[in-house]
Amino acid sequence: MKRVLIANRGEIACRVIAACRTLGLESVVVYSDADAKARHVRLADRAVHIGPSRVDRSYLNVEAILEAARAESVDAIHPGYGLLSESAAFARAVAKAGLIWVGPAAETIDAMGDKGRARAIAEAAGVPVLPGTERFLELDVEELAHRAAPIGFPLLVKAAGGGGGIGMRQVDRLEDLAGVVQTTQGMAARAFGDGTVYLERLVSRARHIEVQVFGFGDGRAVHLYERECSIQRRFQKVIEEGPSPVVDESTRAEMTAAAVALAENQSYAGAGTVEFIFDDETGKFYFLEMNTRIQVEHAVTEMITGVDLVQMQLRLAAGAQPTLTQDDIGRSGHAIECRIYAENPAKKFMPSPGRLDRVVYPAASDHVRVDTGFEQGDEITSFYDPLIAKIIVRGEDRADALARCRVVFGDIAVDGVATNIALLRTVFDHPAFIDGTTFTDFLDRHRDDLLAPA
Repeated sequence: MKRVLIANRGEIACRVIAACRTLGLESVVVYSDADAKARHVRLADRAVHIGPSRVDRSYLNVEAILEAARAESVDAIHPGYGLLSESAAFARAVAKAGLIWVGPAAETIDAMGDKGRARAIAEAAGVPVLPGTERFLELDVEELAHRAAPIGFPLLVKAAGGGGGIGMRQVDRLEDLAGVVQTTQGMAARAFGDGTVYLERLVSRARHIEVQVFGFGDGRAVHLYERECSIQRRFQKVIEEGPSPVVDESTRAEMTAAAVALAENQSYAGAGTVEFIFDDETGKFYFLEMNTRIQVEHAVTEMITGVDLVQMQLRLAAGAQPTLTQDDIGRSGHAIECRIYAENPAKKFMPSPGRLDRVVYPAASDHVRVDTGFEQGDEITSFYDPLIAKIIVRGEDRADALARCRVVFGDIAVDGVATNIALLRTVFDHPAFIDGTTFTDFLDRHRDDLLAPA
């Protein structure tokens, strides 16, 4: 394997380029009209234009990406995260084209991408799951009430064929259930091409905790500990940290063993994440989903373990025999990752496209890492996710990491667009965050407190 095409954009494309460079691999990126001058285009060894700015006509255009791969004679395709990274059809198309897919088998992506099927697989592997229903498409009001009764309210209506915030809706009352089911089904059909949904218990004092796994494709897998991702807006993560401030060693052993069991059950190949809902009242955890790709927050794990997950992905794809064992993976210190978005928190986190007139990032060090797809003068467009950068800060322990975050974010500046930087600063000083008593509704629950000083 000598040349890798990165079927993505932004900071993850830049991240994969860096890994390729370290391993002596040539990098090829693709770009749309809007990204003609983007940072990932400037950094890569080669760049290929694949279409207009609209994502469905460029970064989701499988044939255009494969044509770029053929034109540049690449050996492999790395999908990054988002976009086509969890498309089994794309993985199959890459294999059919005679190229190496840097990721798990298409069959695994299929199995884990169907949230209803993934629940059943997790349960069969001995992983605890929340009470819920089988997937369904058409149920009358009476049958919906019958299915919801053993779950109770509030509950979640979840798209079976896709994940993320756009695939979930909360229902607090029985009389609202039918309408929310209909709305979610319509959204799911448009977004994922699958209108089936299922019902699942909503944990009111919920934490979002995930375990990083790496599988070798032969039935063996290891874990690289857990990350807490409870600071979210619209079910999308904003701050992640590792290790979790509330997981004790006994629970950690159970949770990581469950994640490894699921990965081994699927003969998983490459980097993946098993996500759990942690009930703070009972101390129990439940399977949420498995992401069959590198995660946005993978840098947290890299900072506390010293393991380069993207390089591991590329080495495995190239056929290198894995030598890493669970005993080889240690953990040191505490890391906190903050996502800087071009958005306005005071206006329901509305995206804020525009030119980055001034950008001041912190200097990289053993304690600070900056992953970004943008520099001063670049444009944040309305076509794509408004993530500007990820700032990852490591300390000797959580208190030290948090203290370093305050210093680092005191020097960060991004002008030209609205950002969530001021909000992040207020989170660092909020008593609930300092104590580690944060749940997935943290930003909603403390909205007034956080926005006033920001």
